[in-house]
Amino acid sequence: MNIKHPFKATLLSILFAWGVVSAQPSLAANQTVRVGIMSGEDEDVWRAVAANAAKHGLTVKVTTFSDYTQPNEALAQHDLDANSFQHKPYLDAQIQARHYDIVPVGFTYVQPIGLYSRKWKSVDALPQNAAIGVPNDPSNEGRALLLLQAIGVIKLRENAGLLPTARDIASNPKHVQIKELDAGIVGRAIGDLDAAVVNTDWAIKAGIKIPQERIAQEKVTNNPYRNFIAVNAKDAQAPWVKALVESYQQANVASSILSVYHGATLPAWDGAPQK
Repeated sequence: MNIKHPFKATLLSILFAWGVVSAQPSLAANQTVRVGIMSGEDEDVWRAVAANAAKHGLTVKVTTFSDYTQPNEALAQHDLDANSFQHKPYLDAQIQARHYDIVPVGFTYVQPIGLYSRKWKSVDALPQNAAIGVPNDPSNEGRALLLLQAIGVIKLRENAGLLPTARDIASNPKHVQIKELDAGIVGRAIGDLDAAVVNTDWAIKAGIKIPQERIAQEKVTNNPYRNFIAVNAKDAQAPWVKALVESYQQANVASSILSVYHGATLPAWDGAPQK
């Protein structure tokens, strides 16, 4: 029995009880976490996250996707431990359709959706019967229509909520034609349309000049479309989840977001730097 340092042992016990000595790194140590993200700019962002996670003893293994429907299915099937690509209205629609038991655990960034045009310089310049492309998945179509309502192009029926469809259009004074297209295609079709509502990441992939070709953008304040890291509900309290979220919500990750998205995407956690 070692009785040489009873005071030292007692002091360590007190420090652990008070939380002065953190047990978190050992709880996450030598663990690999598989995270699903969308391919493209987010890969650069997650390199910064992975570097931060390594300090917790957490190895982040990233899997990239090009289709929004795949990361939640992979998470639900336990091919992933977490994913990071979606906002709450999208997850809610996926849960309703597919009964996933997936929950958000920490905010990442917000990408204000925009209306872009190569033919017209302003919303007021849009002609009668203008063809406007919108993403065809429920949450992003709803988001696009809410933007068109906010800028006065259409009016939706009352109580349409966050997931309206074209059937919810109650007033359309310019008789605009809503063209529902895959989220990954709508930006590339901008040359064939009068305007298109495009998610920021897809706008970048489509080569849209975000500041120059954007004629409208949703508000950032109180935006319900903040993206987050998501996990299966049974894992929500796991120590590695806290370590992963803390690894994301750091100043170097905020800088990476602002850099790779050219300021069109903003860090969205509380207290995150915006420039």
